[in-house]
Amino acid sequence: MCALAYMKNFLYLCSRKGCADKQTHYMSKKEIQFSLVYRDMWQSSGRYVPRKDQLARVAPVIIDMGCFDRVETNGGASEQVNLLYGENPNQAVRTFCKPFNEAGIKTHMLDRGLNALRMNPVPADVRQLMYKVKHAQGTDITRIFCGLNDPRNIIPSIKWAKEAGMTAQATMCITYSKVHTAEYYINLAEQLIAGGAQEICLKDMAGIGRPHMLGVIVAAIKEKHPDIIIQYHGHTGPGFSVASMLEVAKAGGDVLDVAIEPLSWGKVHPDVITIQAMLRDAGFLVKDINMKAYMEARSLTQEFIDDFLGYWIDPKNAIMTSLLVGCGLPGGMMGSLMADLKGMHAAINANLKKKGEKELSEDELLVQLFDEVQRIWPMLGTPCLVTPFSQYVKNAALMNLFSRSMGEKDFTRMDPAMWGMILGKSGKLPGELAPEIIELAKEKGFEFYTDDPQKLYPNELPRFIKEMKELGWDRGQDDEELFEFAMHEKQYREYKSGLAKEQFNKDLAERMLKAGKPVPEELKKYIQSTPSAPSVPNTQKEDELAAVAYALYLAGKKPKEGIITLPEIHHSAWNHKYYTLK
Repeated sequence: MCALAYMKNFLYLCSRKGCADKQTHYMSKKEIQFSLVYRDMWQSSGRYVPRKDQLARVAPVIIDMGCFDRVETNGGASEQVNLLYGENPNQAVRTFCKPFNEAGIKTHMLDRGLNALRMNPVPADVRQLMYKVKHAQGTDITRIFCGLNDPRNIIPSIKWAKEAGMTAQATMCITYSKVHTAEYYINLAEQLIAGGAQEICLKDMAGIGRPHMLGVIVAAIKEKHPDIIIQYHGHTGPGFSVASMLEVAKAGGDVLDVAIEPLSWGKVHPDVITIQAMLRDAGFLVKDINMKAYMEARSLTQEFIDDFLGYWIDPKNAIMTSLLVGCGLPGGMMGSLMADLKGMHAAINANLKKKGEKELSEDELLVQLFDEVQRIWPMLGTPCLVTPFSQYVKNAALMNLFSRSMGEKDFTRMDPAMWGMILGKSGKLPGELAPEIIELAKEKGFEFYTDDPQKLYPNELPRFIKEMKELGWDRGQDDEELFEFAMHEKQYREYKSGLAKEQFNKDLAERMLKAGKPVPEELKKYIQSTPSAPSVPNTQKEDELAAVAYALYLAGKKPKEGIITLPEIHHSAWNHKYYTLK
C-alpha cells in the first residue's frame, strides 16, 4: 500500500508530456516552508540557550531574513536550563514569541508527551495547564512526541492542546530497525490522526531515517490525508538528512526544519541556504533569503556563543560522523555522551590496569560504546533513541562496559528510571524484551505494567497551589509561575532562592578560567569559593576514586564522603545533592 502510494505520486509527476519538464511544472506549484529550529540548534550543540535579552535582539533579525514561516521558540529542556542559570523561563518565552506573533510567523515548541518538559512523567493536571500557559505566552504549535511512539502518551496532549487554542502536531520518532518499518509508521500516523492530530511531524532526531523510507511514509499519509501538514525534522550527524529532505518534499511534505550558521551542520541540522538552493533547483517554490539579515543573525549567534554559551558546547558536535548510522544515537546527546565517556574512560582504564590488561584510548572506548548500544538496543525493547530513552540505553551500555572491566555480569547496574522503561511505566515498548532481561526483572521481584502509564502519576496542582499561597509566591500571569513550579519543582526552588544563579556563576567562572579567558570582576569571587566538583587529591588513588564516584553517579547513587570526580567532569549531579542510595 505504502510503496504503491509512493509510486503513484511519482507516476503523477511523469504523466504529462515529458517527465522532467512536468516534474518541474508540478513542483513549482508546491511551496515548501522552512522552520528555523533556533531552540534545538542550541540544545543539540550544548547545554544552555540564549538569555531573554539575547533572544530579543536576534528575533527581529530572523524575521528580516524573510524565509521562515515558522520558528521553534521554546520547549524541550530550554525552560529548565533557564532556571538552571537563574533566569525566569516564562519571561524568555514571552519575549521571544512576541515579535514572531506580530510578524505572522508561527511559533512552535517541543513537548515530550507524558514527560512534558522534563525527563520523567508528569501528572495530567500539570500537562493540561502547560498548553494553556504556552498558548497564552505566544506559542502557536506544540510538537508532541513520545520516545516509545505510544499513542496513549500523545493523544491526551492533542486534546488538551486543541482545547487551549494551540495546533496539535503529533510526532513520530523516526529510527531504523526491524521494528520501525514504513508500515509501522504509516499505521502510527493513522492512529494519531484518528486521535485528533492536526499536523504530523517526522522527528528524525538521530538523522538515521533512510531517505527512501521517509518518502514512502509521507506519500502514504498524503494519499489518505492530503490536508494534513507534514513537517520533517532531521539531524545531520550521519549524513542522510539533506537527501531525506528532498525525498520528503517530493513525496508531498510541507515544512522542513533548518538551521543557520554557526550552529548548522555537524550533528545539528542542515543550513537553510543549502536546502533552499536544492529545492529551488528541483522546481519547488521557496522563499528568498535576505543574506544581509542571515549574516547578522549568524554574527549575533556567534556573539552569544562567545559570551557564555560556548563554554558548554563540545567542539566534536560540529563534526558529522557515520559511526552514528549503526548505533542510532541522536546527535543532540553527543555533548553529554562525551562528558560521560571521559569520566568512565578513566574508570575503565583503572580497572584494566589493575588486571594487567591493555588500556583503551578514548576513541577505542567510543567505538565499543557504539557497538554495545547497537547490541543491547533490541534487547531492551527497541525504544526510539530520543530523550529520555537514548540516555537510558546509553547509560546501560556504558555501565555494561564498566561492569565487564570489573569482571561483573552485564545489566548489573541499571538505575530505577531504566527499569521504569523496561517494566512499562513509561508506555509500551515498540519491540520485545530479551528473555534475559525478563528473567532479571523476575529475579529482582519487579512486576510488569501494561495499563495507561498516566494512571501511575496522580494530579499534583493542588499541592503546589497550597504551597505557593503559604510562601507568598505569586502564581504569575496566566498561572505561568504555578506551572513552572509544578513542572520543575527542584530547579524552580533553586531559582527562587538564588542558589541556581550562584551555582551557574561558579561553573561559568571555572570554565572561563580553565579556557584561559579573562574572568569578569563580578565572577572572580566564585573562583575562591568551593568548586562545583570536589578537587582531586594528589595521590596515586585518584583515578580509582574517580572511577567509583562516576560509576555511582551513573547508577543513580550518591557517592560517599571522600569519593571525588575528575576535574574535567562538569555535571549537575555534583552540584545538586539529590542522588540517593537505592
